[in-house]
Amino acid sequence: MAFKAVIFDLDGTITETFFDFDAIRLEMGLSKDAGPVWEAMAKMPAEQRRRAEKILSFYEQRAVTESSLNPGAVQTLQALRQAGLGIGILTRNTKANAFAVAERHGLKFDVVVGREQGPVKPDAFGVKKICEHFGIEPRESMVVGDYLFDIMCAKAAGAVAVLLTNHKKAKEFAEYADFVIDKLEQVVEIVQKRK
Repeated sequence: MAFKAVIFDLDGTITETFFDFDAIRLEMGLSKDAGPVWEAMAKMPAEQRRRAEKILSFYEQRAVTESSLNPGAVQTLQALRQAGLGIGILTRNTKANAFAVAERHGLKFDVVVGREQGPVKPDAFGVKKICEHFGIEPRESMVVGDYLFDIMCAKAAGAVAVLLTNHKKAKEFAEYADFVIDKLEQVVEIVQKRK
């Protein structure tokens, strides 16, 4: 069965990794090993959470204005569009920030699901929502990301999971992915092999 859509993670996948989550955790008053920031914030008392949200918002705005694309991002998106595939973004960032990154770099995403729309990765919600938008089954899509949560949400939804190994820790997640790539352009090769 041919792929009909590709769903990308944003930070670390379309754009180069920007966030130093260890530093962000420390600034929020969390330990480095407090786990994912969004989940840790959900457990905070209201006042601490408001402060943490301001810190996160500051870094997310910088991530937009200082963002740079990963090598091959433009060419990969162009090739997928020429092949007639839908292009989605699934991010734990906000929808507005994803569109701001697209505008900054002249990219076009067909649909974006951000954290404000429902349960965040690794939940399957975002993959299912994007597939609904395209009118396809999750198995007709692939999710491309650089982190374990990207792979987990793909698997939970029934999509094909593609791991981009562009940082040291990524190799730790390779066993959970259907495909492991080290360059974004390899997404196009996977699509072509499944026509």
